[in-house]
Amino acid sequence: MDTLAQVHLASQYLATAGKSFLEPKSDDSHTNVGFFTEDNTLRTWHFGETGAYLAFQYDDFSLKWVSKEKSETFTLKGKSHTEIVEWISKMASESQLVKPYSYDLHYDLPYTIDKDFKFGLPETDELQGLVHLRTISQNALKAFLQKENLESDIRIWPHHFDTGAFIVLNNGSGKSIGMGLAIPDAMVNEHYFYISGYHGHDGIDTSSFENLTQGEWKNDGFKGGVLRASNISESTAIQFFQEAFKAYTS
Repeated sequence: MDTLAQVHLASQYLATAGKSFLEPKSDDSHTNVGFFTEDNTLRTWHFGETGAYLAFQYDDFSLKWVSKEKSETFTLKGKSHTEIVEWISKMASESQLVKPYSYDLHYDLPYTIDKDFKFGLPETDELQGLVHLRTISQNALKAFLQKENLESDIRIWPHHFDTGAFIVLNNGSGKSIGMGLAIPDAMVNEHYFYISGYHGHDGIDTSSFENLTQGEWKNDGFKGGVLRASNISESTAIQFFQEAFKAYTS
């Protein structure tokens, strides 16, 4: 199993912890996670008044439970799914969380694991390559939102594993805009930045938009702009978001 798949699977323990310990939200945002550039981690929301949270650490390919009382790291290399579930359950109990932990996905992933599945240890350079992409995405989205005076959480959604921001425009247009970094899929065979506009749940047609300086418009199935992420700088990603956003708002 490749590095991206292993990291995507590791993130599901965070998603299911959010599902287990937090009040459910209609948009499923209780299961999403944040990326923190200061230590290259994915983190859940805090679990209520306990202040505890679960993190995935890219740098040493491990999970980390952090509470007011302690922090404890659990290396994933060679660990089975069953061992990981047992460890998270133990951490939750020691943090006096009332609800039990359950690994219960409510969506399908492109790969499956059973109780005997074991994680390998990805190559360090491959993990750092994924960190680099998440860092550029996080910083570019943050800078774009600040430049345009917009507000949105920047979160990673565990199903499709995209870094995303979402804005409902307050200009009376009824439009909303989603943007971020997506992992390789059937449309683009590598990580890519994306932006898409909506009226309600309907994607906005891009066929009349002027060509982008960076990236391209799609209008078949997915309606929006895409930019392949290989060798793309933070400034280029910001330019892509700004130029595409202008097309939706001008």
